[in-house]
Amino acid sequence: MSGELSLNINIKEPRWDQGTFMGRAKHFFMVTDPRNVLLSSETLEEAKVIVEDYRAGKAKPGLTEDELWRAKYVYDSAFHPDTGEKMFVIGRMSAQVPMNMSITGCMLTFYRTTPAVVFWQWVNQSFNAVVNYTNRSGDAPITVNQLGAAYVSATTGAVVTALGLKSLASRLPPIVSRFVPFAAVAAANCINIPFMRQRELKYGIPVTDENGNRLGESANAAKQAIVQVGLVGLCLVFATPLCCALFPQKSSMSVSGLEADLQETIRQSSPQTTTVYFNKGL
Repeated sequence: MSGELSLNINIKEPRWDQGTFMGRAKHFFMVTDPRNVLLSSETLEEAKVIVEDYRAGKAKPGLTEDELWRAKYVYDSAFHPDTGEKMFVIGRMSAQVPMNMSITGCMLTFYRTTPAVVFWQWVNQSFNAVVNYTNRSGDAPITVNQLGAAYVSATTGAVVTALGLKSLASRLPPIVSRFVPFAAVAAANCINIPFMRQRELKYGIPVTDENGNRLGESANAAKQAIVQVGLVGLCLVFATPLCCALFPQKSSMSVSGLEADLQETIRQSSPQTTTVYFNKGL
């Protein structure tokens, strides 16, 4: 029937051209959409059924192309592309924004004492370890001992690196020392990623032809993949301060916008003042 959905749509690949930056950006905006974290297990399973049925040559009656692509992106946001297993929720790319906002905010707030730095860097690197493991390439199994050793190595090395950089902060101007957590995270991630994905470096990751047919495993491909992940991490180091720079840290507002009792206090103590200024934080 003319109203039936075509079975020739290639949902093994993203909807947009991945040969262009805009195509990749649209793809990752969908994959990292924070709203996907809130989807119920039933919604995820329904999307999985739609995707797997379509790949098997069966289309749900009445299914539209937009609904198919929506199901594909819901599926991609929650299920590992190589193993097909449902990913741990905080390790999904859709959890990046809420998790990183929370952790980064705490690292920027609690950075003055060594115990606080150790704790929040450990929390951050534990989160990164979960993300790096959850989004690993390949489908080779990893034992609990291997995973444990990788986690301990990654978090310990990362925290030690962060502490080393913090020791430098005492010799830097206060405004510069505020950015030490960013440098510490970047340096620590350079340790975390290789440790958590060392199995890929040792045994390789699957390589396929343009149609997705598996051809073997390549350690060289793994090295390139992890180097590219590291480059993305480096970009994020610059993205954070650039985003902070969108608006002045010293903000202002009219006295008339303040609480009534504070307006009265200002009128009595400084009647000529019409505008107040404040540090909005980072």
